Amino acid sequence: MKILVVGGGGREHTLVWKIVRSPRVGKVFTAPGNAGTAAIAENLNLRPTDIEGLGKAAKEKSIDLVVVGPEAPLASGIVDYFDKLGIPIFGPTKAATQVESSKVFARNLMEKYGIPCPKGAIFSSYSEAREYLQEQRPPVVVKAEGLAAGKGVIIASSLDEAHKALSDIMEAKVFSSAGDRVIIDEYLNGREVSLIAFTDGKTVSPMVPACDYKKIGDNDQGPNTGGMGSYSPPGFFSAQMAKKVTKDILLPTVKAMAKEGFPYKGVLYAGLMIIDGEPVVLEFNARFGDPETQVILPLLKTDLVDVLMAVVQGNLDRLKIEWSTEACVGVVMASGGYPGSYKTGFPIRGIDGVDKDVLVFHAGTKSGSDHVIYTDGGRVLTVVGVGQDMAEAREKVYRNISNIYFEGCYYRKDIALREIDKIKSKP
Repeated sequence: MKILVVGGGGREHTLVWKIVRSPRVGKVFTAPGNAGTAAIAENLNLRPTDIEGLGKAAKEKSIDLVVVGPEAPLASGIVDYFDKLGIPIFGPTKAATQVESSKVFARNLMEKYGIPCPKGAIFSSYSEAREYLQEQRPPVVVKAEGLAAGKGVIIASSLDEAHKALSDIMEAKVFSSAGDRVIIDEYLNGREVSLIAFTDGKTVSPMVPACDYKKIGDNDQGPNTGGMGSYSPPGFFSAQMAKKVTKDILLPTVKAMAKEGFPYKGVLYAGLMIIDGEPVVLEFNARFGDPETQVILPLLKTDLVDVLMAVVQGNLDRLKIEWSTEACVGVVMASGGYPGSYKTGFPIRGIDGVDKDVLVFHAGTKSGSDHVIYTDGGRVLTVVGVGQDMAEAREKVYRNISNIYFEGCYYRKDIALREIDKIKSKP
């Protein structure tokens, strides 16, 4: 098979890394890819949202399957376009992607079908939203309605902070038209976890659960990022809880989408808060998570291409998907200044010096004409370790990450630490 992976981040490098391992695959292309994908696939100089360009390339290269990484092309209708071309593509249609591209759509769907979600209110008027905020007791959660690269949800610990978030989103338009409407939600206190599932529109098959870290600083300090690291599986999220979430949230959502006339195929990502043993949906995403994919796919034992094809062909019920019982930790190395302004173009040293069983997934990287790899984004690399337990996986990552260097490089020191501390504190 010839497969095209759309996107150029750490998630896409991970997808390519897994796909090239399939005996079914002859050649993989990535658009646009990065320095990591260039080593194992052929990069095409095409933006993920250049849907016509991607369609032309897919025809020229006789592509058998397209796999979409990021949300922007999904929200722009890439799946609908390739369906018309008759080229198999993995991902939800533009209408189905609304579960992520419109938080208002997702909220209305959950309320209509009784899927557990926070209490809140939707506003398209800034003055009405301001008025409503005045009556709330912090902390409160302010959400831009549309796509904001994982940064559109602000947890405000004071009313001043909430008003600033509201003004930034609706008046200053820091997230552009994604801030035309906002949702103001109650703040929920519990344990956060991501459960991502494959679905062909009928069958739902959950992946191993993962926890990601959104804040830039240790102990969850500072502004939100696209994600600074993750680990799988969290000790507090049992197999029984995964079954409960599948039965009470994932399956009802897929059925609701079908009933509404938007059949859902691809990956459904549920960002959850577990409160006193009950799961509540914080958000849905319509694709593989980033950086969760980097710690989930290394634990997948089944051929990923078999899974992708079962989803596309609508026979996921015939495939038994197997997962490793090991633990996996991924730590993101970011450019100094991220998620604010940062410089790129710095040479990266030491990637070749990591242990053979440690994975380094590229995100914001590019190859120079001198064969040196340079920084080319905010999140630059994800360093990943797999171990018999979380302590082993974590130790592998942090022992190796200190060998990699680029000017201004920054990473959190506390990824998965809470899992280790929990084990240590047990009598």
